[in-house]
Amino acid sequence: MAAMLKVYADRLSQPSRALIIFCRVNKLDFEEVTVNLGKGQHLTPEFKKINPMGQVPAIVDGRFRLFESHAILRYLATVFPGVPDHWYPADLFTRAKIESILDWHHSNLRRGAATFVLHTALGPSLGLTLNPVAAKEGENLLVRSLKTIESVWLKGDAKFLNGNPQPSIADLSLVCEIMQLELVGDERRDSILGPREKIGAWMENVKKATSPHFEEVHELIFKMKARLSSADRVKTTSKL
Repeated sequence: MAAMLKVYADRLSQPSRALIIFCRVNKLDFEEVTVNLGKGQHLTPEFKKINPMGQVPAIVDGRFRLFESHAILRYLATVFPGVPDHWYPADLFTRAKIESILDWHHSNLRRGAATFVLHTALGPSLGLTLNPVAAKEGENLLVRSLKTIESVWLKGDAKFLNGNPQPSIADLSLVCEIMQLELVGDERRDSILGPREKIGAWMENVKKATSPHFEEVHELIFKMKARLSSADRVKTTSKL
């Protein structure tokens, strides 16, 4: 009997959520192993045997180990039978366009969004000091990235990236990244996403295509959002 796929993840991590949603939507038989970033479990010698980089997500599939979320999504979409072609198309031209988005993601949308959220809200819970200058630089890159998504990959009435009729692993990865903005609070989130109607419509399309798993996997983000909001209120009250 083949060993069950193990997915090492923390649902506060954007790429972890994308991977878990993908597995659930496609009914893959897997075990989710929580690696708590806040407790430093990703830095333990035990976890570094799975991913020497000390990052989530990572997988163990039998004797095969893999890290980096995009690589994992490609692997699962290719190796596991029954995963619909639209996630990672066999057509090489369509696939290449998805690959270009994934390559762009890390140094643009991810770098902007992650930096902005980390230095605006999430940092202290991970033992880091907030840096307003870094937060502003992240916000600027984030806004430029959202504009690029709209102008390059969501032209016309496109429901999904590249005008595809169904979502790909790129859609899921990027939307989970943007969902991290929930942690900065409604006012900041809306100031960035409010003017971007195409982004909003596209995100809703991805949510609907992956429901109810999208909502369930993001529950932890909304719980963290509530805790951060409560902490901000306490700080504000103490200053009065």
